[in-house]
Amino acid sequence: MKKTGLFYSKKTVKTAEVAEKIYREFGEDAPELINVDDAWKKDFESYSYIIAGTSTWFDGELPDYWDELIPEIKSLNLKGKKAAIFGLGNQEEYPDNFVDGIELLADAFRAAGASITGFTSVEGYKYNRSLAETNGQFSGLVIDTDTQPGLTDARIKSWVEELKKEFR
Repeated sequence: MKKTGLFYSKKTVKTAEVAEKIYREFGEDAPELINVDDAWKKDFESYSYIIAGTSTWFDGELPDYWDELIPEIKSLNLKGKKAAIFGLGNQEEYPDNFVDGIELLADAFRAAGASITGFTSVEGYKYNRSLAETNGQFSGLVIDTDTQPGLTDARIKSWVEELKKEFR
């Protein structure tokens, strides 16, 4: 497998826990873990495959650590690279902007020329609206540790299996 970087923030505990589960699920093909709080342009450009994790804050916003990086990400040259996004959200408390952060990140990576991969089905979730949904799929892995914690490990396992195929 080509060089893969898994970008996440250690500041958001649940996102960091999911990132570490994704890392372990890759096994011997594990990506390099990068704290996005310390990431620079060269960090993103040095990987063939990028996995980026975020939560969605407030009314569908990215956390500050990603929000501040969006202009830099959009300025990158990521042509020929693939990006897979995972995101955390709460479908019961935030049904009108459920996991919007996934799409906000996906848009930034698309603007830099990366192709987005790792789409997942919207089945099994109950929400009103999500920027991350297109044609019955989310633009990445969706995790709701608040209302569906028992599904987290299986969702991660399935997603990582798919990424291993796509990242070859």
